[in-house]
Amino acid sequence: MAGKKHTPLERLMGRLDTLDSVNLANLVQRLAKERTLFEQIFKTLQEGVLVISPDGAIEYANDAAQRLIGTSGEALGGQTLWRLIPGLRPTLGAAASNAGPFVTREFELSYPEPRTVRLYMVPIPGDDPGGERRFAVILADVTREKLTTEQRIEDEKTSSILLLAAGVAHELGNPLNSLTIHLQLIARKLKKLGQSPEADSIADSVGVCRAEVERLDGIITHFLEAIRPTPPDLAETSLTDVLAEVLKFQKREFADRGVAVEAETPASLPTVMADRNQLKQVFFNITKNAMEAMQPGGKLKIKSRADDDSVYLLFGDSGSGIRHEDLVKLFQPYFTTKSGGHGLGLMIVKRIMRVHGGQVGIESREGMGTIITLQFPRKDRRVRMLEGG
Repeated sequence: MAGKKHTPLERLMGRLDTLDSVNLANLVQRLAKERTLFEQIFKTLQEGVLVISPDGAIEYANDAAQRLIGTSGEALGGQTLWRLIPGLRPTLGAAASNAGPFVTREFELSYPEPRTVRLYMVPIPGDDPGGERRFAVILADVTREKLTTEQRIEDEKTSSILLLAAGVAHELGNPLNSLTIHLQLIARKLKKLGQSPEADSIADSVGVCRAEVERLDGIITHFLEAIRPTPPDLAETSLTDVLAEVLKFQKREFADRGVAVEAETPASLPTVMADRNQLKQVFFNITKNAMEAMQPGGKLKIKSRADDDSVYLLFGDSGSGIRHEDLVKLFQPYFTTKSGGHGLGLMIVKRIMRVHGGQVGIESREGMGTIITLQFPRKDRRVRMLEGG
């Protein structure tokens, strides 16, 4: 059997004891170049690469690993993989003696953005026989693989409809601007004609028209802000505080409709990573729907709870409820059970919850009311292990 071939560098390392100072300096330079080359290779990889000790201490992490885990190289110093990915450690001890790949797992990350990551952990070949064996951990973003064909079609359809709606709303702005200008000209001419019962009546009508134009312009502005697919500006957020702001804003409208609101959301509710303005849009859409589904004397109850992984907000109304055959259509664009509704509110809610790594669920019985549940990943539990990776 032919002997193993060695590279020039390996042959040079084998004669390390016989090298003079000049050759030793050359060897150090070559080693430095090799190290730089490998560093550049690891930096360009899309997969994350970690080197860990048997106790899980991270000794090396390339740029992709830092992005996937959602932290910087400085923050990784002194960290253990078990703290960053709970549930992985128990699998190490039983398989540490295996020579081949022995850990393949998948987990979900909810920060800095929702994604699914596949993890491979293998012992490093040729590690120091006398010392403890270290391990290489490979992280691959498989989020797109996990999206089913149906989900991709739904996302593409939703995106195209939102873009179309945004275009239509934008085009409506041009005639509204023209109406504003002409109404201003009419108002100025009326002032020059002087006061008379007829002129005053026309001025009142012009004032009503200008107010309605301003209202339509405001509706379009808020509509465009709501449907543009902007990425969330995630920050540590109190759901209780954001909900309180929305309910305070809607207090007068609830009172005018004769609807009572009971909110049980303690300040001690765990925080989440979220975009405050997008959360306001979610809460506003849900409470607005509930308000319009109830008659005077109705009641909206809001409750909260949390477990080890998630924080939940439940919105229960005493409205007319939703027919069973309509439940599956609620998140479809332009489907609405209300006269005059645009059918985009719940679709926007679902989109915002999805980009926050959360979920939205609906339970309803016709004639009894509806419960909408919002599920948010906890800030301190941004990783969830998946079964059967």
